[in-house]
Formats: sequence, C-alpha cells, structure tokens
Amino acid sequence: MRLMTRHLLLLLATTLLLLAASAAGAQGETKKNEEEFSYDHGAENGPEHWGEINPNWTKCGTGKMQSPIDLPHEHVKVMCRLGYLNYSYRAAEASIVNRGHDVMLKFEGAAGTVVIDGTAYYLSQLHWHWPSEHTVDGRRYDLELHMVHESADKKVAVVGLLYEVGRRSDGFLRKMEPYLRMIADKKDREEKVGVIDPRGARGRDSLYYRYVGSLTTPPCTEGVIWTITKRVHTVAKYQLDLLRETVANVNDNARPLQKLNDRNIGIFIPRPLKQN
Repeated sequence: MRLMTRHLLLLLATTLLLLAASAAGAQGETKKNEEEFSYDHGAENGPEHWGEINPNWTKCGTGKMQSPIDLPHEHVKVMCRLGYLNYSYRAAEASIVNRGHDVMLKFEGAAGTVVIDGTAYYLSQLHWHWPSEHTVDGRRYDLELHMVHESADKKVAVVGLLYEVGRRSDGFLRKMEPYLRMIADKKDREEKVGVIDPRGARGRDSLYYRYVGSLTTPPCTEGVIWTITKRVHTVAKYQLDLLRETVANVNDNARPLQKLNDRNIGIFIPRPLKQN
C-alpha cells in the first residue's frame, strides 16, 4: 500500500512539473510572437536575422532589391520623363496605432491616390522612422515619414519625406500630439483621431528620387516603388522625442542600409521655363 502511495505521489509530482514547464513554454512562445522582430543589432531577432525568423520573410536576407538604400549623387540619373507627382488626396477618417515598433496612422476611409506610370495607388496608412532609413550621399536625417499606398492589384508604392530637427515644428505632427500621448508606451493601443487630411503631411515637393526596392520591415516584399522627396522638412526636437517616448521600448527603428546591386536611381527635376 505504501509503495502504491509513493508511486502515486511520484506520478503527481511529475505531472505538476510537466504542466509547469508547458505553461512556461507557452508564455515564452507568446512573448516570442509578440517580439518577432526587433531593431537591436546582434539580437537573435535583430535586422541581420529577419530572414531566418519566418519562412515568409526570407527576402529580408536573400533579396537583391531591398530597402532602404543610400541615394548617392554619382549614381543618380536625371529623368524628366518621371513628371510631377500626381497626388489626389482627401480628408478621411483615421486611427492612430502604437504598433510596438513604430507609430502608424491608418485611414479607414478613402484618403485619395497618387498616380505613378498611369496606375492609381491608394493611400492606406503612414508611419514614422527615427532616424531616417534612407540616406542622401551618406547623410542620415533625424526622421522619415512613409506614406504607404496600394494599387487595385496589391502593388505597393511608398512616398518618403525626410526631416531634420530645427526651430520650426511640423504642422501635421502638431495635430497628432494629443493622440500620441494617449497611446504612449501602450503597445497595440489604437485611438480614433477623426477626419485627417493627408495633404498636410505630404507638403508641396516637386523634386524627388525614384527607385524600386522593398518594404523596410518583414516580410521585406520586393517590387515596391519608392519616391523620396528631395526637400528636407523640419521637425521640432520635442516632437521627435514624443515619437520616441510613444514607442518606449524602441530607441531607433531604422533598418540598416541595403546594397544597391546596380539598381537605377532616378531624380525628377523640372525643366526651367524658357525665357522669351
């Protein structure tokens, strides 16, 4: 009888240990899923390992047309045929989201389009990276805004704007400040922001760089048409600090520069008007 009791106690203890290990494993797996990728160099889920984390992310490690890149003037070709950017934006309902690695403003209504080579790309969301992901002649700026568009056949076009810290604050970010404070340090927190006009974000830039690259976060899908406006905008230091504080566990969220691999980089410069 005593022997049987000992066996039962041993079996119960073993079962409890297995259950505890299983629970710990589940918690670890949940945490792993929540932090699938990071910007921490040298970490197991850092940028150099993105392509190894998920089978759908292999392009992050093997792709030949990855973004971001440096935009060196010696490789840039003037392409007048690119023409002025054909924007047709309009105000729409939107929400702001703390995605844990950045801040995204997503449009829930029709926010308009940009037309590239005859194809309409619909504005779906915009988000910020600090410091800038793209560089110009090796110079990195303090902030970069990505305006993400998608065509009817799911092709992606991104318009990027570069910022440097200055005395003047950014008007569009000023409107976002109360909502940034609402989602600060709250991963996956989403707040309605009402009707937002994206024309306040894009500015009035006519000169821009153009190349074909990829998404700068997993799955790093290639074939993305990139438009980086040449004019550098100004953002106040407190606004940059507010963005950083909103995603408190991420100091920088810029992917390292990727190889150009003989890709063409164009720049659109309007021809000067002829003098009579």
